[in-house]
Amino acid sequence: MQGKKVSSPIVRISVISIALAIVVNLITLSVVNGFQNEVRQKITGFGAHFFIRKNGTSSNYDSSPILKNQKRINDLKKMKGVKAVFPVAFKPAILQSGKVKRNVVLNSGKDTSYVRQDVQGVVFKGVESGYNLNFFKKYLVHGDISDFLSDNDIAPVLISEKTATTLSYSLNDTINVFFVRSQPIKQNFVVKGIYNSGLEEFDKKIVITKLSEVQKLNDWGLNAEITIADTLYRDRLVISSSVSGGEGNYLYNWGSGYQLNPLSFSFFPIKDTTLTLIVKENLLNGSKLPQIDTAKVYISCSPTTNSERKILLDDSDELIKTFNDSKGYDYTITFSDNSTVRIKHEISKPSNSENYVSGFELYINSWDELKSMNKSLKKHLELIPSEDNTLIEVKSIVDNEKDLFLWLSFLDLNVLIIIVLMLLIAIINIGSAMLVIIVVRTNFIGVLKALGTSNWSIRKIFLMQASFLILRGMLWGNLIGLGLCFLQMKFGLISLNPEVYYLNAVPVKINFYHLLLLNIGTIMICLFALLLPSFVVTKINPKRAIKFD
Repeated sequence: MQGKKVSSPIVRISVISIALAIVVNLITLSVVNGFQNEVRQKITGFGAHFFIRKNGTSSNYDSSPILKNQKRINDLKKMKGVKAVFPVAFKPAILQSGKVKRNVVLNSGKDTSYVRQDVQGVVFKGVESGYNLNFFKKYLVHGDISDFLSDNDIAPVLISEKTATTLSYSLNDTINVFFVRSQPIKQNFVVKGIYNSGLEEFDKKIVITKLSEVQKLNDWGLNAEITIADTLYRDRLVISSSVSGGEGNYLYNWGSGYQLNPLSFSFFPIKDTTLTLIVKENLLNGSKLPQIDTAKVYISCSPTTNSERKILLDDSDELIKTFNDSKGYDYTITFSDNSTVRIKHEISKPSNSENYVSGFELYINSWDELKSMNKSLKKHLELIPSEDNTLIEVKSIVDNEKDLFLWLSFLDLNVLIIIVLMLLIAIINIGSAMLVIIVVRTNFIGVLKALGTSNWSIRKIFLMQASFLILRGMLWGNLIGLGLCFLQMKFGLISLNPEVYYLNAVPVKINFYHLLLLNIGTIMICLFALLLPSFVVTKINPKRAIKFD
C-alpha cells in the first residue's frame, strides 16, 4: 500500500508528460502544415506553380514578349499532372488617388487645409476569358467578378483592399492609372472588385485586368510613326521615322523599296501631300511571318503663288502649332503670305499585339509533384527553339519567390527541434516512472526470480506496464490536441498580424498520415528508450529482494 502511494504521483506525472508531448507535437505539426499550405496556396494563387517565359528574362513582371500561340505550350495541357495553362501579361503602373482635402492645426493654433493626391506603384496582370479567378473570389470583400472579363466600355480592374484603403478607392470608381511606354500615358479603369488575401506583400502590388488591355499597353505589336521635328532645317520640315515593337530589327520603305537604315529627310510642302511609311521586321532566319505596320501623314496646303514662302517662326525657331485643329488636324503651320499647311497623322493600332504575352502560368494537381514536374517541364521546353526560334525557360514558384520559401523551409527545422525536445521530456518522465515501479515491486521481482522466471520475461512485464501508461497518455494527448486544432480551424481563436505573418489567423491543417507517424514514432521511441531502465531488473538479487519486503 505504501509503495502505491509513492508510485501513484510519479505515474500520473509520466502520463501527463506523454499527453503533453503529444499535444505540443500534434499542434506544432498541424500549425506548421497549415501555415506552409496556406502561404503556398496564396503565393500560387497570385503566380501559379510554374511560369514559362522568354529565356534570359530577369523578372516575370518585366519579361520580354513571346508568342501566345505555340504548339508546345498547347501540348502541355495534355501532360500528366498539369491542371491548367494560362497566358498572362504584366505591365508596371502607377495608381493615383483622387484629390483629398485635409484639415490640419498648425503649432500656432490656426486651422489650415491642403489638397493631397497619393500614388502607389503596382503591377497590372492581364488575364483572358477562361482564367481561373476562384482564388480571388475566395478572398473577395466587395463587388462581383463573375463577368469580370466580359467586354466593357472602360477596362475593369480588381484591386486589393489595402490599395483601396490607401488611395481612397471604392467599388465602381473610375481611377487614373499612369503607364510608361514610348511616352507616359494616362488611362482610366473601373474598380469592379476588391479583395483581401491577407498576403499584403502581394495585395499591395497586384492589380488584375483584361489581357487585351495589358497587351496594348506594352506596345508589343509593331508600331510605326512618321515624326516631324520641332525645328526646321533651312526652312524645311524634317521628316523621320519612329518604330517600336517586334524583334527590334526593321526594314523601312518610303515608297522606293525596303532598306535597312531609317531615312530622314527635309521636305518643303507646296501642295497637298500624303507621306507613307511601311515598316516590317527584318527576320534573317525566316522562322515566322514578319509583322508589318504602315504610318501616314496628311499635309494639306492652302493655295499660294509664292513657292519661296517662309514659315513664320518665333525666336526659338520652333514650329507654330495649333493643336486639336477644328478640322481634325494635329497642328497648323502659318506662312508669311498667310497661307497654311495643316498636318494630320494617321493613328494606326499596333499590329499583332494580341499575339504576344509575358509568359504562361502553369498549374499542377499536387504540390508534392513540384520537383518532378519541374524536371519534366525543363526537359520538354528548355534549350529547344520555339516556332519563332525563341528559347524559353521554366521557373517554379520556389525559384520566383526564393526568400519566402526559404523562410518556410526553416519551419521544418523548428518542428524537428520541438518534437525531439518534447520526446526527451516524455522519455525522462516515463523512465523515472518505470524505475519507481521497479523499486516498489522489488519483492515481486525477487519472488519471480526465485520461481525461475528469466530476466527478460520480467523486463517484458514492466515494459508492458509502461506501454499501457504511454498509450493512456497518448489517448489523452490526441483528444486534447485534436480538440484544440478543430476549435482553431472552426473559430480562428488565435489571430495574427498579416503584415508580419501574411495571415490573419493561425492556420491549422491536420495531416492524418503525420498524425499516425507521430503516434507510432512516440510509442516506439519511448519503449526503445525504456530498455535501459528495465535493465535494472537483472541486477536485483532474489534473496535480498524477498528480505527487502
